[in-house]
Amino acid sequence: MRTSLNNIARIEAHLLGSQKPMDALLFEATLLLDDSLYADVSAQKQVYSLVQQYSRKQLKQEIEAAHEQLFTRPEHLSFKQKIARLFGRP
Repeated sequence: MRTSLNNIARIEAHLLGSQKPMDALLFEATLLLDDSLYADVSAQKQVYSLVQQYSRKQLKQEIEAAHEQLFTRPEHLSFKQKIARLFGRP
């Protein structure tokens, strides 16, 4: 169990670029020689990509909800008008 946690930490340091140059070079060499490590790095890259896509989707939904609330509710009409004047819309 500890070995896999150490590998995850090493892979993360590599992907985030937080390794010392000598450690990064050693990791790159190990990556070329160890197919299992290469597969683990590829999998972790994919996980990071999926998390990033999910985060973007969540943020977009939150922005849409704020927009909906600020620009459609009657109690925010003065705010809507101020923004419209600011950007030159009647």
